[in-house]
Amino acid sequence: MNAPRPPRTRVMIVDDSAVVRKHLSDRLEAAGIEVVATASDPLFAWPKLRSLQPDVLVLDVEMPRMDGISFLRQVMAEQPTPVVMCSTLTEAGCEVTLEALAAGAVGFVTKPKAGLKSFLEDQANDLVDTVRSAARANLGALGALPQAARPAPLTPPPLPAAPLGPPGSRVIAMGLSTGGVQSIEVVLRALPVQTPGIVIVQHMPAGFTASLAARLNGLCDIEVAEARHGERVLPGRALIAPGGRHMRLRRQGSQFVVEVIDGPLINHHRPSVDVLFRSVAQQAGAAAIGVIMTGMGDDGARGLRDMHDAGALTAAQDQASSVVFGMPKEAIRLGAADAVLPLPEIAPWLLQQARVAPGQRVARAISGVNTDTSPH
Repeated sequence: MNAPRPPRTRVMIVDDSAVVRKHLSDRLEAAGIEVVATASDPLFAWPKLRSLQPDVLVLDVEMPRMDGISFLRQVMAEQPTPVVMCSTLTEAGCEVTLEALAAGAVGFVTKPKAGLKSFLEDQANDLVDTVRSAARANLGALGALPQAARPAPLTPPPLPAAPLGPPGSRVIAMGLSTGGVQSIEVVLRALPVQTPGIVIVQHMPAGFTASLAARLNGLCDIEVAEARHGERVLPGRALIAPGGRHMRLRRQGSQFVVEVIDGPLINHHRPSVDVLFRSVAQQAGAAAIGVIMTGMGDDGARGLRDMHDAGALTAAQDQASSVVFGMPKEAIRLGAADAVLPLPEIAPWLLQQARVAPGQRVARAISGVNTDTSPH
């Protein structure tokens, strides 16, 4: 007897453009995702949302009568539902989308002002993957993130007398995807300016990473910037890979620099966490510290294992605090992580490891972690 088929993901679309609603609906239905309702603005959408209770809400940013950000906050406060924002590819669209992600949206899809039909056809796989990822989001972690990322900076752990090490002696590499915008803010805001240089891959398209870096730079004690080719990795600075470009680490004498390069998609992503982590394993070895955090799929898991095998200190975010546990879970399954940490413990762990001589480890048992192979 055949096993029962899993229920289809149920989606509601809110967008003031009838053309957008039609094309999004067609793409999702063609992939086996059920569109249970559409609405032209939040005021029409609210009673449908409450009665139908869809698995995912696809929400436009700019709409009449109530904007998408205001509606998102209402949804998260009164009827928590995974939300995917639908944003234009403009500078203003990037900033508003990042505001939405910080307010609790799980992910986003982009749309241009012209050529919508052909664009949506090209981006159909991204749309479907984003919606399916949102349907599996951990709303418990999602709901806690805005609480953890309040405007006042988090108090960093007290610094002992032992220094963090000579400038350039350590480098921290981080990889994130779905849920990463909220999570990386929690970590970076808790780090002092003495922190070793940081290199980050956050899965995002071109245009969004510059806005992300600028936003984080205004919130953190450390400097945060979108990486430029040949830029030095320095203490107190975090470099984020530009959207649509890969980033690698390269040793240059006693320092590290980043290479920003073109190249094919790796694990369906550009930038790819694996590309960064593997270069860190080769160039920094035991001088590196690696962390893989919330995200769908497995990008970065094998790269973190390469770092671990090269002597780096490594950690993965735990399931309870991950919006999507796919990337950390796969790294744990491969034995790539020395530690499995809840989100609030990642920054203190990084500072602890930064005081350990390269090649030495601070032992921490990994227990109570579910590493089955079912999708998350």
